[in-house]
Amino acid sequence: MKRVFLFSLLSLSLLHAEAVKDREGAVRADKAKMEADKRWAYNDIESGFRQAKLTGKPLLIVMRCVPCLACMGLDSAVLMESEQLTALLDQFVCVRVINANALDLTKFQFDFDLSFSTLFFNSDGTVYGRYGSWTHQKNSADQTLAGYKKALEAALAIHKDYPTNKASLADKQPGPIPFVNPTDIPKLAEKYKRELDWEGKVVQSCVHCHMIGDALRTSYRDQKQPVPDEWVYPMPSPETLGMSLLANHVATVSAVASGSLAEKAGVKAGDEITAFGGQPLISVADISWALHRTGDSAQHEIRIKRSGVETKLLLDLPSGWKKQTDNSGKVSAWSMRGMAAGGLNMLDLTDAERKARNLGTDGMALWVKGLGMYGIHAAAKKAGFQKEDVLIEVAGIKHRITESRLHGHLMQEHRKGDKVPVKVLRGDKTLDLLLPMQ
Repeated sequence: MKRVFLFSLLSLSLLHAEAVKDREGAVRADKAKMEADKRWAYNDIESGFRQAKLTGKPLLIVMRCVPCLACMGLDSAVLMESEQLTALLDQFVCVRVINANALDLTKFQFDFDLSFSTLFFNSDGTVYGRYGSWTHQKNSADQTLAGYKKALEAALAIHKDYPTNKASLADKQPGPIPFVNPTDIPKLAEKYKRELDWEGKVVQSCVHCHMIGDALRTSYRDQKQPVPDEWVYPMPSPETLGMSLLANHVATVSAVASGSLAEKAGVKAGDEITAFGGQPLISVADISWALHRTGDSAQHEIRIKRSGVETKLLLDLPSGWKKQTDNSGKVSAWSMRGMAAGGLNMLDLTDAERKARNLGTDGMALWVKGLGMYGIHAAAKKAGFQKEDVLIEVAGIKHRITESRLHGHLMQEHRKGDKVPVKVLRGDKTLDLLLPMQ
């Protein structure tokens, strides 16, 4: 049986990602086994590209942090290499990467928050598409392979038409990024090297995928610059547009929210999205990538198949659309809580909860679910904030706002070292506090 893994260890965050007990032992045992595997090139991207060029096959690169249990269900299912995957994997050159230390960020750009992702390439470096599933991320027992199988099939279909279809893949290619390797980013350069420390503590020498986004945001903060939208709201999900997609298809709509951008564009439940922004799709991750690279306002053409008939729709994205992104369940939210909120973990009170507290439905009412105790996540606690406080005004903002949107505002409008005024309700009292920006 062959093994597939994806790298991106999710450290203890509000996702509460779990890891195997003997992380060091698991990594070393895995290395010993995988180096002898006949299908997978172990931690060797360059050899994968050379082999793809020699064979004419597309390149499939998966990364999996061995100790992390997030996405373990899908990982285990792919590990088994069931009959539905074996024939498909035979048509790829397969590479497995276990750490992000030496990743070329000018080539490898994907959802760094996920703990299971796959990138598909042509041997010339052209990206065919991306795969990554938040469905599996949220449920480690989910071993559904249908969506992954369809992604493999879609990648092979794109490869079959290459290079005739190369122009349609232009927007799938990586965008500008200020650093070539993760270890070039100051925050990571302080501690990590390009090579893993196999002679010492190998797990502690790994750069985890989520660290890349964290370090990029820190680099902007350290230079007292606003953090760009793409790193405050990375890889927006289709739900940001108001549509939910089925996990076991490439991109089939399961529901459309009333009044949403998707509904205004004419998207309906049951639609099969075949292209987004002119890009052929491999998985839902391709839609998130297109949204990640979209600016503050734009139009996207959506090609759909409805009842067997193909048609085109036009999606209008108004100024500020990215601010509707909900990052609360992502690993990136953890670092942003430290930078923008001093470690406060906040929830927007529901209408019913507001009524019980004699609060209106239009104003800010962010309930402090919890607050950090160490490092930058202890800043709010040190500034006098307490669990179960309700924030009703921050930096002059009084209107109803989500935690994610507040993070974005503070990271773009206020600089590291600033202290912003906050009004909180504590019991029947209103207190004025200062929240440090980090």
